[in-house]
Amino acid sequence: MSPAPQTWAGRPAVQRFALDLGWVLAGAWLSSVLTGQNPVFWRMHLAQGALAAVCGGLFLRFLEFHRMRRFPSAAGEWRLVTRLGLGIFGASTLIAVALRNNTPAAYGLLTAALALCGLLGERFVRYRPEPTTVPTAPGGGQRVLVIGAGAAAEMLIQDLRRSHPHAEIAGLLDDDPQKIGSTVLGIPVLGRVEQLGELVQAHQPTEVIIAIPSLDRDGQSRILGLCKGLNAKIRMMPAISRQLAEAGYGLPQLRNVAPEELLRRDAIETDMSGATGYIEGKTVLITGGGGSIGSELARQVSSLRPAKLILLGKGENSIFEVEQEFRDTGVADVVPIIAGVRDAQAIGRIMAEHKPDVVFHAAAHKHVPLMERVPIEAVRNNVLGTLTVAQAAMAHGVKKFILISTDKAVNPTNVMGATKRVAEMVVMALSGRSETQFAAVRFGNVLGSRGSLIPILKRQIAKGGPITITDERMTRFFMTIPEAAQLVVQAGSHGGAGEIFILDMGEPVKIVDVARGLIRLYGLEEGKDIDLVFIGARPGEKIHEELSWESEDLERLDGGKILRLKSPGMTDWERLEPQIADLLDLCEAGDQEAVRKALMALVAGDGTIRC
Repeated sequence: MSPAPQTWAGRPAVQRFALDLGWVLAGAWLSSVLTGQNPVFWRMHLAQGALAAVCGGLFLRFLEFHRMRRFPSAAGEWRLVTRLGLGIFGASTLIAVALRNNTPAAYGLLTAALALCGLLGERFVRYRPEPTTVPTAPGGGQRVLVIGAGAAAEMLIQDLRRSHPHAEIAGLLDDDPQKIGSTVLGIPVLGRVEQLGELVQAHQPTEVIIAIPSLDRDGQSRILGLCKGLNAKIRMMPAISRQLAEAGYGLPQLRNVAPEELLRRDAIETDMSGATGYIEGKTVLITGGGGSIGSELARQVSSLRPAKLILLGKGENSIFEVEQEFRDTGVADVVPIIAGVRDAQAIGRIMAEHKPDVVFHAAAHKHVPLMERVPIEAVRNNVLGTLTVAQAAMAHGVKKFILISTDKAVNPTNVMGATKRVAEMVVMALSGRSETQFAAVRFGNVLGSRGSLIPILKRQIAKGGPITITDERMTRFFMTIPEAAQLVVQAGSHGGAGEIFILDMGEPVKIVDVARGLIRLYGLEEGKDIDLVFIGARPGEKIHEELSWESEDLERLDGGKILRLKSPGMTDWERLEPQIADLLDLCEAGDQEAVRKALMALVAGDGTIRC
């Protein structure tokens, strides 16, 4: 794709070209008047036409309308107009002599001087630098290596010179072979991006800034892979609109590289077209709609054009914020509802009033250490809540019910995982007992969700440490919030007979490796700038999580990205129902330890449902 026309001071390249050429012709005309010549004489018209052609070629050669010079600086423009001035002087003098017009010797010099006054005046009257903030490297000094040699890099260089005049910009890297060996505002383009490692060794920068706002996901992965392990802080310019950049507005705030971008696998994007059929034009209810997963799920669902989107949750602030987000983006058919999922009367009333076609059940307690302390609350919310919403869905003719589960439900060793396993058992047991189609999805650790690993590590780093890791051997499967939401939506298009779905998340990642990667990302050194402390596994935590039971059959869907699991035997609801009733009776009695024992006994086994 050819580059779009660039601008300077808000003007498209063609307008700028015409404006600059106009200043040259105006200078030639005024020079002819001041030197006593007849400006309407045909030879003078011919001279100006020839001068316009020559100067047009000079502008195209030196101004590089299609790549550079969009954000002028005093030093850069002075070098530029010096070259142009010599060119205009030579061209105007030679043309006048060639036409034998008895032109005074001062004509060429005066033409060049007047034209340059116009060119410089236009630039610096309109040039208004915007102050912005650039992070300061540890120790108060900066030595920067910039990846990218385009307009964004030019903006960055100017901003650094204004805001941090003592910062040293060692050089730039770019994959365009035509740029290598050239300079951008006097800063040399040292080599290709693949040479980053050796150039970091040679120049010892404190920061590496990726100044390519339009970089796609594959490009980010490639460059961030090269950055991994460097003893320098890594920064990335956020994406900015082309219009703002071309209008010459100030440099955006640099952001820290998102930690999920350093994980060793590409983000998985599933084909959502198959989900349109069961969502478009339908009423969709999302429980836990104000949470990290629920709100992203609502965004994914809204793009599939449901007739109505119902967001249900207990946290009024979260539901309000998500509703306002949808209102601001023009999604009008959003119904916010404040209610608890274990309130059977409220859930029944909501189902009767709105008659949802699809229910995504995301509401749950999920924090492992907290649920170890209060197993009664974990059972009430995760088991009773799931049962309440599922039975209401059956009673009111809901077509699809999708449960959000977790990898902690496999061979559970903690209360939270056990309650989610019982929720899976409920979904499988109720499947086939009504027209409602039931399915579940299992997540790994969802990056960026509330209370998840990455936000905790970032807060600890921001406080100066220490970073606390439970066990050096501990591994987890990681997925992004969009991946999790897409998996849920896709499960609805594939499932309906009590199946469980998971995403192929690649190999498990050591938590300590994620922590150490974050330390390097912030330009810090473990043991010197920040400590990493192992505190031992917390109650209920496993060293390694699993995605499926050994007895579950796996089937790959969507090119192998999504896996469908099927247990060898379906749960017998007639046997499961009284066991859940007994468990809930123990909750009413208030005996936390009795509830814990009964819960773990209910899910004990090798994956074959035993009721």
